[in-house]
Amino acid sequence: MKKILLTGGGTAGHVTPNIALIPHLRELGFEINYMGSYDGIERKLIEELGIPYFGIDSGKLRRYLSIQNLKDPIHILHGLNEAKKYMKLEKPDIVFSKGGFVAVPVIFAASDYHIPIVLHESDLTPGLANKLCIPKAKKICYNFPETKDFLPKNIESIHTGLPVRAELLAGDAARGRELCGFTEDKPVLMVIGGSLGSVVVNEAIRNALPDILKEYQVVHVCGNGKLDEGLVGTPGYKQFEYLNEELAHVFAAADIIVSRAGANVIHEILALNKPSILIPLDKNASRGDQILNAESFEKRGFSKVIREADLTKEALLQTIHEIAGNKAHFDRIFEEDQAENAARLVAEIIASTVR
Repeated sequence: MKKILLTGGGTAGHVTPNIALIPHLRELGFEINYMGSYDGIERKLIEELGIPYFGIDSGKLRRYLSIQNLKDPIHILHGLNEAKKYMKLEKPDIVFSKGGFVAVPVIFAASDYHIPIVLHESDLTPGLANKLCIPKAKKICYNFPETKDFLPKNIESIHTGLPVRAELLAGDAARGRELCGFTEDKPVLMVIGGSLGSVVVNEAIRNALPDILKEYQVVHVCGNGKLDEGLVGTPGYKQFEYLNEELAHVFAAADIIVSRAGANVIHEILALNKPSILIPLDKNASRGDQILNAESFEKRGFSKVIREADLTKEALLQTIHEIAGNKAHFDRIFEEDQAENAARLVAEIIASTVR
């Protein structure tokens, strides 16, 4: 039996695509292990699935000045040594990385032992962790068609899209409405501001809520600690800090989704054939990847984009009405974009790469 080591962590977006791969890798006969940080979000998500988990020390690749930058090389070197010990003892046949800073020592250790590596890039342009790892890869899978232009020509790259968990596509709309306490007489607007919740998105939705509720029921995934107690019990408005198993049902119930523009969540929305309003994280709080992601989706007709600087109550309401009035357009776009199952495709690419 071939052994694969999966890696990736730091946010749920670096873990859930790996989770989507697991059933397909098992079908292909792989023994699966996972390497992540000692106590990152990936540990809980992976151990719940019964996958052997190996934690390593990890620093963080920062683009800003911090006293922690002085300590991080020590953590990264320690993590590299721990990863090397794993490679020597466990001898995986292949390593697959979904990115994040924890993956860097894993990829460098695998390369030292001449273990083939397959990477997946979610964003339109590679992030810092993947930029460091790409030269070590044998193959690169990617989400956005435009990403091809940002990858080296001497490494095989394949446009696969995002591996999406099968259970996310199997939600029940009636169950979703029931979870929210919604009726059948109004459409549902879903708001999701990223795994940590977005203060900017939360405030914009709540400011416009009285007007939105005239035509929609609103389910708002607002992030841990970001519930508005003053709005609890508002008819037609349901808040959740976080959704796990229930997420698929709430997604299924949604008619329009308002979201940040992280690569993973917008590709999940695309896989569900839901029109969306994307509010990308601004450049002053990121490297600008969400802006590029959102612009790509708008250009391809999947979404409408509102930049943070333009996010007013009026702009939000107008964009909601534009999407609602163009249902036929979105139905046609999604029908034309019936993509291949990305999780199965990536698993097959991995299998074909094992020496």
